[in-house]
Amino acid sequence: MPLLRPDPTFYPSPRMAMKAPRERLAYVAAMNPKAALGEDDTRPDALLVVDVDPRSPDYGKVINKVDLPYAGDELHHFGWNACSSALCPSSPHPHVERRYLIVPGLRSSRLYILDTKPDPASPKIVKVLEPEEVKERAGYSRLHTVHCGPDNIYLSALGSADGDLPGGLLLLDHDDFEVLGRWEVDRGPQRLAYDFWWHIAHDIGVTSEWGSPQHIEKGVDLDALMAQQYGRRLHFWDLRRRKHLQAVDLGDGWQMVLELRPAHDPTKTYGFVNAVLNLQDLSSGIFLWYRENGVWKVREIIRIPAEPAEEDQLPPALKPFKAVPPLVTDINLSLDDRFLYVSCWGTGELRQYDVSDPFNPKLTGSLRLGGIVARAPHPKVGPVNGGPQMVEVSRDGRRVYFTNSLYAAWDPIFYPDGIKGWMALAHADPEGGLTLDPDFFPELPDYLRPHQVRLEGGDSSSDSFCFP
Repeated sequence: MPLLRPDPTFYPSPRMAMKAPRERLAYVAAMNPKAALGEDDTRPDALLVVDVDPRSPDYGKVINKVDLPYAGDELHHFGWNACSSALCPSSPHPHVERRYLIVPGLRSSRLYILDTKPDPASPKIVKVLEPEEVKERAGYSRLHTVHCGPDNIYLSALGSADGDLPGGLLLLDHDDFEVLGRWEVDRGPQRLAYDFWWHIAHDIGVTSEWGSPQHIEKGVDLDALMAQQYGRRLHFWDLRRRKHLQAVDLGDGWQMVLELRPAHDPTKTYGFVNAVLNLQDLSSGIFLWYRENGVWKVREIIRIPAEPAEEDQLPPALKPFKAVPPLVTDINLSLDDRFLYVSCWGTGELRQYDVSDPFNPKLTGSLRLGGIVARAPHPKVGPVNGGPQMVEVSRDGRRVYFTNSLYAAWDPIFYPDGIKGWMALAHADPEGGLTLDPDFFPELPDYLRPHQVRLEGGDSSSDSFCFP
């Protein structure tokens, strides 16, 4: 009888995953903004493969580019078909392997399946799910985030099949990647969608809110923003019964509640979420969600203020305010639940907080790169534009990768002279502190802008664990 063993990149607990071998490759979703916006450029988006092995002669270089068959998909957040959640007691798929990348097009609602075997440096497209199939089977469009669950592959979608609301979650089968259908049985008051995660050992799901497709795809809708029509709530769900339990409002003035980072320790019931903008002072906030006496609550734990600037330094949208908002667009949490990384896309700052006590975070590190006004330089190339945006942390917590593009229709609002795509690396001190790697700055194709990074074997935001 053959002996079946789980994928060696799966780990029962986050503390065991921190001892995993160092990543050798990074996969980077890169989009062509001109094609996304319907301009006269038919070059497609691509998945880039970057060598991140310091022992390799190609360290810090793009070693492969997988062009997609269509133009204008706008690749955004992608993920693995399977991960450490396959080791959960409830998993019906204990012997699936982390092999396929599930890559959605946010603008097109098309879905690509890429096989990373036999050569991880040369992924191949093995299946394409057309938007019509997704819409017919699940009733959703504008595919956004992928997470590997113990039972199926989960995707969030910003809009309904006709591009309106509600957005929500859909499921893919682990084996053939067919669309199974909509996840929600009882969605309650939830309409807006964005990210989702879970406290998997407690059967609790969490979702966040960005905005409706019509308020996103053509740029920031200022009227909708001032009317507070973007997201400001978190939603908590009964994960097993697929039923809405509770909505929690972050408060008046907060807009765009985005990235969810629950504690990796499955015995805990808290997590972190970023709010991009406070309409009263252009600040950004980090909120803690937690359960108290059976009720879910949120508390603001970090406020990052806007930075004063001269009017002639600012893009037209910000001139009346004479300030640069931090625009916190992503956060990430190290596997030991100690350090929270916060990307300030507007001011060009990457922050590190010690959140060992989640109610009392302490700023322990900061670096600057890019920014609307500062254009802080990289040692290898000089001044750069854009700013830290998507951020990904290695499993051992020692390396923090980040890229500089937000969204095709939003980039030119804050960086009207254009964004030249870049990817950078910061080294994290185990006791706190960040140092920019002066040599890591891959040369990317000029027409592409990078977004999400996934690391070979897993990273700090791709896996969930059922054992502490």
